[in-house]
This record gives sequence, structure tokens and C-alpha cells, in this order.
Amino acid sequence: MPADSTALSRRAFLRRSTAATLSVGAPALVVGASPEAKILDTKVISWQPEYYHGWPTVARRSNGELWVSWSGGRESHVCPFGQVCAMSSRDNGETWSYPRVLLDGPIDDRDSGVLETANGTLLVTTFTSLAYVSYFEKKAAFAELKKGGWQTEGMSPEQFAAWKSAHERLNNEERLAELGVWAIRSTDGGKSWSNRIPTLVNSPHGPIQLKDGRLLYVGKQLWTEEKKIGVAQSKDDGETWQWLADIPTRAGDTVEKGYHELHAVEAADGTLIAQIRNHNDASKGETLQTESRDGGLVWSTPHSIGVWGLPSHLLRLRDDRLLMTYGHRRAPYGNQARISTDHGKTWSGPITLSADGKGGDLGYPSTVELDDGTLLTVWYETMRESPKAVLRQARWKI
Repeated sequence: MPADSTALSRRAFLRRSTAATLSVGAPALVVGASPEAKILDTKVISWQPEYYHGWPTVARRSNGELWVSWSGGRESHVCPFGQVCAMSSRDNGETWSYPRVLLDGPIDDRDSGVLETANGTLLVTTFTSLAYVSYFEKKAAFAELKKGGWQTEGMSPEQFAAWKSAHERLNNEERLAELGVWAIRSTDGGKSWSNRIPTLVNSPHGPIQLKDGRLLYVGKQLWTEEKKIGVAQSKDDGETWQWLADIPTRAGDTVEKGYHELHAVEAADGTLIAQIRNHNDASKGETLQTESRDGGLVWSTPHSIGVWGLPSHLLRLRDDRLLMTYGHRRAPYGNQARISTDHGKTWSGPITLSADGKGGDLGYPSTVELDDGTLLTVWYETMRESPKAVLRQARWKI
């Protein structure tokens, strides 16, 4: 297995793509020093250097098996070839199985979340995208103009032919019909998978399960006129999804261009906490947070927690502390974590998980806790020595 020694804007296409407010106390803020952390090891875990690996999620099953799902089979950050891929580990991430393709639709399958429900069902989420189309059409128009010779900068004739072949598998009406936000389910440990199930919202790391048994999916509508953020729920183990609640908008913000890629956690005191990737002018690039104290029916107005970095993944540890992990897409490029000891009211200073990145094409970390309290975090990254983005893993302790 390979190991390491130590495009287009991710959300550019989303820029082309209100509810009651509940007061739940003072906004969460960063307070105190950074907890001490020990990085035990860091390595590349992906097997296929010929592909670009994007936007993974790691989950731990009740039997201890680890699963990672991601968008694989890719040529680049934006392309028509994305698939939903997964691999597993039975030795706490020491080794990983060779990847398998779970879903390969006729257009780009992107970000993937993974979750094991209380019933033992594996639930994998994704969304489909036509973000590549505008780039391809510009190249196609230029190629038509230059029939006498190939002069399309940045794309070889062979590459253009592959994109064209993938693009023309469907006509325009059929491509538009493929857009959606989806989940697939496995009730036999990942041996077989259901057809796609519409989930109403999407976020990179997918839904969570609450102590009352419901699956709660905090995310964004992608291919609707409203494109609002809010909450969907499932009461039947992910087979069907219903809209539960809108999340309100902070004064001066817009949802369509400004709010993206949410994730949630249920704190020990019952508070539901959701964090939002924010691109509005106010606190741009910072993580916003919203809370619900009634099971997800009503949410507070999103507010900054003073953390620059995004998007985040939230996890409740066995000792009831909360952990957020997120990408840090400015120098030092890498991934960071923070701890809350008061159910998300305040957050610690940053814990550095990696800081050796070559640029901003990295992140989307997610974390699981192993039996001995060790934490395992997985993210994607375009590294100095890798022509394509890889999946990278760190094991660490606090």
C-alpha cells in the first residue's frame, strides 16, 4: 500500500446552481488554549494514483470495521467521470481493502458520506452534478473553431474525446433528469446495494442518527429553485426521507451563494448542533453554527464561532466531549480540530492534524474514535509528489 513520508473552485458551480428563530443562549466562541495532541502516524491510504480522490467520509461499524467512501474514478476536481467508491479496514486503519465502485451514474457522482445505522444498515450518500459542462462546452466550441488542427489549451485530443464520449451518453434532457441528492443502502454489510433514494438535502458527510432512532440529515437543497438549507429526517432506516424544518438565515446573508456543506451532531444534553460552510461577506471563510433544543424542529440563527476553516465534521466522543475537524485552506495548508467540553457552547483553540499541504485542494476531514480512544481522521489532498488527489489518514490522541 502506498504511504507518504511525512482546478476549479470547489464550490464555483454552487454559485451557479426562512424559518422561526429560537434563542438558545450566547453564540459559541473559541476560548482557551489548544489541547495537547500526539500525531501517531500519517499516511496515504488510497490505492489508485491514476485517479483523483475527492471528499471522503470515514465511519466505524458496531463490529469495529472501518468504512471510507469517496468520489473516485475521477480525472480531476471537476470532470464527468465521478463514481461513489468505498473500501474497508478490519485492523483500525493499518491496512485497507482494494476499492470497489458502489455507484456509477451517467453524470458526475460527487461527495460521499457513510453511516452505519442502529439496525446495522450501511447508508452511503452522494449528489450528482453537471459542473463540468460549461468547461467542456468552451473546449468543444474552440475545437470546432480550430478544425484544421488541435489547439485547445489544457486538454489533449485524447482527453477531449473521453470527455465528449462521457458527455454524449445522454442528451441534455436526460442529463438534467439525472441531477439529484441521493442515498444507497446495504443491509448485508456492503455486499449488495439498493437503487438510489432521494434524500431532499445533501452535505458531504451525510446524515447522523439520533438517540430516538431517527436519521437526521442537515444539508442544502441543490437542484431546486429555493436552494434552502434545512433538515430532512427518516424514520424507516433511510428508505424514505421527509422535510422536517428550515434553518433560518442570518441578517444580510444569502443561502444560495453563501451557505454550503453542513454537518450535525447530537450533544449529550440533547442539543443538536449543526455547522455551516460560510461564503457570505460577513465572517467569510469561517464556520457558522446553529442549534436546536427540540429535536430539530426549530433552529437558532446561524452565528460565527470564530473558526476560520471549512467544511467541518462533528463527532461526539465517548466521554461526551464534541470534536470538530475541518480543512485549513490557507497557509499552513492542512487540517485542524477543536474540542468542546460544554456541548458546543465554546470551542478550544486549534489542534493541528496536518500542516504540510501544497495548496488549498485538500480537506473535508472526518473522524472516528477507536476502542482505545485513538482518533482516526481521513481527508483528501493533492500532494506535492502526487499528480492526482489522494486519500490521507492520521491517527492521533488528545
